[in-house]
Amino acid sequence: MSPAERRCRCFPSDFLTGPRHSGGSLLIVGILIFSTAPLYAQRQRQDLAKLKADARNVIGTIANDKAKTQAYCQTLDLARQLERADQEKDRKEITVLSHKIIQLQKLVGPEFFTLANIVKHLDLNSPDGREIALIIQSLNQSCPE
Repeated sequence: MSPAERRCRCFPSDFLTGPRHSGGSLLIVGILIFSTAPLYAQRQRQDLAKLKADARNVIGTIANDKAKTQAYCQTLDLARQLERADQEKDRKEITVLSHKIIQLQKLVGPEFFTLANIVKHLDLNSPDGREIALIIQSLNQSCPE
């Protein structure tokens, strides 16, 4: 685990990938999830149908709220910057970005924690897991580059 991941307690940026960004970092949600996952009470086994429904509901809730969408998109942008700062070993920038990300996650609200739970349970090797990842990617596509 890199210093930035320890500080922000985040997943690697290539946790989920897709066609929007090269280099395997389309869904940087993974970077953000680990920092909040312990805060969300999680059941050991969740039904895939429930995960899909939860993903649709959470993404819909975020997408239908302009402030939450903006905070979510800003979080993704800062996560990309965090990844670069980590590669450059810029500890000061890593700390600043980590704090900003945490504040934006709070603006997204409980939906971010639900999204964290969903991502934690994804199996990207399964068709259902890939389908859920596509649901999440649909929100990312609404964000400017």
